Amino acid sequence: MRVPLAEELAALAASVPAPRRTKEPHALLADRPDGTVVHSGGVVVKAHAPDTDRAALDIRIRVAADPRLEGILLPPLPVLAREGALSAVLHGRPVTAWPHGTPVDPEHPDAAPWEDAARLLARLHAVPTGELPGPLPQMRGPAKAAGAVRRMTAAGGGAGPAAAAPVIAAWQRLPAWARDEAPAPRAPGVLCHGDLHLGQLVRHPAPDGPWLLIDVDDMGLGNPAWDLARPAAWYAAGLLAPEIWLRFLGAYRAAGGPAVRPDADDPWPELDVPARALTVQTAALALAKSAAEHRALDEVEELVIDACARIASLPPELEFEASS
Repeated sequence: MRVPLAEELAALAASVPAPRRTKEPHALLADRPDGTVVHSGGVVVKAHAPDTDRAALDIRIRVAADPRLEGILLPPLPVLAREGALSAVLHGRPVTAWPHGTPVDPEHPDAAPWEDAARLLARLHAVPTGELPGPLPQMRGPAKAAGAVRRMTAAGGGAGPAAAAPVIAAWQRLPAWARDEAPAPRAPGVLCHGDLHLGQLVRHPAPDGPWLLIDVDDMGLGNPAWDLARPAAWYAAGLLAPEIWLRFLGAYRAAGGPAVRPDADDPWPELDVPARALTVQTAALALAKSAAEHRALDEVEELVIDACARIASLPPELEFEASS
């Protein structure tokens, strides 16, 4: 009888050489198509998606281990004690190991570390890429947005064609590069996280250490505005309070972040297209998940789809394709 993957990951976590061990029993933190994650004794082990580009993942892990990323990214742990390897393969899936950190508390949104996230992004975007392990892959932000739309289409639109129509219309209004169909008109050689949200921050050493970024699966070279796109999209959709958005953007600019021009009063020429793409991505995933779970859309999901309808109705002169 085959041992469940989560139990195999927990056994592997127990063998990982870690500087700090704790006594917590193993816990399943996530079990999704894109990753199964187990915490055991102060170590987190992740089985990545079966179709993961292993060569790109290996480079991303080596970047996370590079001293130039110290204090920005959570560093990996050796998966195999004897070999010192930073990755292994289990049932055809690449596996990595990481120190356990304290995540953002979803029950206390007012204490969310928006400024810390912004400063970490600014530091990440300033890392000299020519000195890092390579060749660095491309940041996967546009690919994730395109994947979300394909997932929605495969699910039949979730809440029905009427709900999916504004999402598809907003998607079609985006330039080809934002739909992962063509190279960006300018391709900045900036190291990007690729999937920034508050779930990608932990305190380490836990529980009172500094905030660090986690999850390197989408990290790579690209447009740094993409890393600001999710909070920008939430702000534009009415899901993030204006004062929080201004704190986040102000902290990023004060730390020298390059995604928006420091001398410009209006950040939206740089942020507009990525923010629209993240709005579509969020709405498409909401429709796909609602279809899979056989449920109606919730209030937040409705707001994101409403935002897609507004995007689809904007006049052409309000598009900023040339700014990216």
